[in-house]
Amino acid sequence: MISLPPEHSSVRLCRSNPTRTVPGLGVSCPGVSCRAVLTLIVLSFALGGCSFDLGSLGGDTKPPASASTAADSSSASASAAGTSEARSLAAHAQMLVKSGQNSEAMEEFNRAITLDPYNAEALLGRALLFKAANQHDDAIADFTTANGLNPQKAGPLTGRATSYLALGKFKEAAADLDEAIDADPGNARVWTMRGQAYERLGDRTKASASYSKALSLHPRDDTARSGLARVGR
Repeated sequence: MISLPPEHSSVRLCRSNPTRTVPGLGVSCPGVSCRAVLTLIVLSFALGGCSFDLGSLGGDTKPPASASTAADSSSASASAAGTSEARSLAAHAQMLVKSGQNSEAMEEFNRAITLDPYNAEALLGRALLFKAANQHDDAIADFTTANGLNPQKAGPLTGRATSYLALGKFKEAAADLDEAIDADPGNARVWTMRGQAYERLGDRTKASASYSKALSLHPRDDTARSGLARVGR
């Protein structure tokens, strides 16, 4: 049996007073059962004077770690499912483009990008449709995003350069085509486009070199041949 020291043996329990007081300890416990207070005090002596906090009697409001882990896992699964569906939509959209159903393809590309804004294939496909419809500002925006996701790829750079050329932004087009050449130096079409960009900038030397290179890769390139005739060798 555990006994209290003399200075702690007198406990006044006041049923009429909502505040319970333990003389000698200076403990005042509003709204808490005196029996609970006494029990905790006795336990504190039994545990060798361990301190306790009445506030710790309340429930723990933090969610279990397992719940957080489950939520993260569920979110990751949903994200993976959306990415997979976006790839399927982009592939279907490309089939629609090949069959000439551009409006339907645009809808599929839009759905794919909504599910996965980082789907470079869908962004590039939509950009090409925008370019074909002469919506060059929209095309440039999508080509730019696709290029950021797949740097050093000739496709987005060449597509954006085409839109820049259509808008009369020859300097920007030339810069993109220089980068596209670095990414794909054996692409005759890119060399021809580079010749056109530098020809419009008035740089006959670079234009001539570009057209000549295009013809060395693809001798039947009439656009490069006529361009070389204009700027000279």
